[in-house]
Amino acid sequence: MQYLSIIILFLISCSNNNNMQTDKEYRKLTAEEEFVILKKGTERPFLNKYDDFFEDGNYKCKQCGAVLFASDTKFHSGCGWPSFDQAIPGTVKKIPDKDGVRTEIVCANCGGHLGHVFIGEGYTKENTRYCVNSISLEFEVKETEIQTAQAYFAGGCFWGVEHLLQKQKGVISVVSGYSGGKKDNPTYKEVCTGTTGHAETVEIVYNPSLISYRDILKLFFEIHDPTQTDQQGPDVGNQYRSAVFYKTEEEKQTAIELINILKQKGYDVVTEVDKFEKFWYAEDYHQDYYQTTGKTPYCHFYTKRF
Repeated sequence: MQYLSIIILFLISCSNNNNMQTDKEYRKLTAEEEFVILKKGTERPFLNKYDDFFEDGNYKCKQCGAVLFASDTKFHSGCGWPSFDQAIPGTVKKIPDKDGVRTEIVCANCGGHLGHVFIGEGYTKENTRYCVNSISLEFEVKETEIQTAQAYFAGGCFWGVEHLLQKQKGVISVVSGYSGGKKDNPTYKEVCTGTTGHAETVEIVYNPSLISYRDILKLFFEIHDPTQTDQQGPDVGNQYRSAVFYKTEEEKQTAIELINILKQKGYDVVTEVDKFEKFWYAEDYHQDYYQTTGKTPYCHFYTKRF
């Protein structure tokens, strides 16, 4: 009798543990979702959510969230349910139906019923159709990768250039550093001696779909004085020179064009246009200087020139 009691307690414990794990890992299903996912039912054809749906993204298991299918494997079969010719490897398990004819597909992670798989129909080169109930799936939009570009300008103390450029829409980040010199990994103290050949430079990372290189360069010419040689306001020295470091021939021509426009307007521009070689990040205390200290630029101001 005592032995029987131990067995009963053990079985109850196992049952409770399984229930606790399910409640913890899987989302609560509606009655309709339970009918399909847990009881292996089938939703109505053509009237379901993802039958005629072809957005770019991924399809996840409604119960556990595992990613099962990618949108580029989905095709229109006309059967009335979402059709895929491939599953993400290892995510979908195939189980022969008891009728010996069809093959059921379930989520390999949680065992939730998805639908059935059919081979040899010739819809796609994969010759496979995963016929899935929409209610078993949850669509996730694929994040679009933002294309970015970089620009490198020197215009006096990098604190002010950084501060004003990073306020521009389309500019993702601006970092202070050094370019145009011969010494590798220079320090601020070394650059300040004027012997390394570096200029205090900023690296601008921007979204070309929101702002062009030309527009950023125009703004650069309007937030510093491009007519000052080796100087910007009270800061004097070769490290404070005005320079555009171009990476492409197009950037070079854009810089020359804008400089010529300014010269035609009467500005005696001394800005150098040099090929970009290397950018060295400045020390941490130089980054976001005005934002961190709460101070305001002392030698950089906006002046409309275009």
